[in-house]
Amino acid sequence: MTNKNEIFEWGKRYPAPAKLNLMLRIVGQREDGYHLLQTVFQFVELCDWLTFLPNDLGDVVLENAISGVENNDNLIVKAANLLKREAGFLGGVQIRLEKNLPMGGGLGGGSSDAATTLIVLNSLWHLQLSREKLMKLGLLLGADVPIFVFGRAAWAEGIGEKITQIDLKEQWVLILKPDCHVNTKEIFSVKDLTRNSKSITMDEFNAGQVQNDCLRVVCKHYEAIEKALCDLSVFSEARLTGTGACIFASFDSEELAIEAELTLKDKWQTYLTKSCNKSPLFVQP
Repeated sequence: MTNKNEIFEWGKRYPAPAKLNLMLRIVGQREDGYHLLQTVFQFVELCDWLTFLPNDLGDVVLENAISGVENNDNLIVKAANLLKREAGFLGGVQIRLEKNLPMGGGLGGGSSDAATTLIVLNSLWHLQLSREKLMKLGLLLGADVPIFVFGRAAWAEGIGEKITQIDLKEQWVLILKPDCHVNTKEIFSVKDLTRNSKSITMDEFNAGQVQNDCLRVVCKHYEAIEKALCDLSVFSEARLTGTGACIFASFDSEELAIEAELTLKDKWQTYLTKSCNKSPLFVQP
């Protein structure tokens, strides 16, 4: 599954886009504790950026570490080392990260960084692993990594690994990031979290069933998120992405989105962007 848009070059910057969960239903729980979900993923043009440089020493080196995250715990480094082990590759790489996506925001920044690492290094190292194989490797790193490797807006089920492409309306999006970090594991461990929602169909989602089963619990534990939802709801339907902390609203025009941002930017950290059905990583010039 390689095409001309997946031929990458050393020394060039590559995007790792954010994602939004347009809906999130928890429909069950496996014996191993993983929750069974239904969700809809769509990308936005807001991105981290990664640059890959050759390293003849055989090491994976992340130049600019993220504060508070050990390099060996960073999903970028984990992804590169996983790819090396899987392919039996002995070479190395030096990676530069330009971090734009907020951490703990539910935008999938770490997972997206990992996916971009898998995709680009698979090309640069001439490993020729299929997209399906890279998605399976990504799942070992985190439940959200496969969607970024897949690279298309999608309907997802299971723990997020059963992915079906879906075409969605592309709109202007305003994202607010309250000054808090949501611990996803803690939210999914809360006793009164809904875990038995009825499964729905794509048609029911398209008809407006866009609930997020984490919303009630998140708002209960994070007052700032509830306040941000109220503020953004004045301008458009505001929703939580994943377990948050980010919330977002879609707009039919750039003017309406800008109007909302101008009103809210002094109170909240804002990101004005556009949603897209194809990952920016696969829309390289």
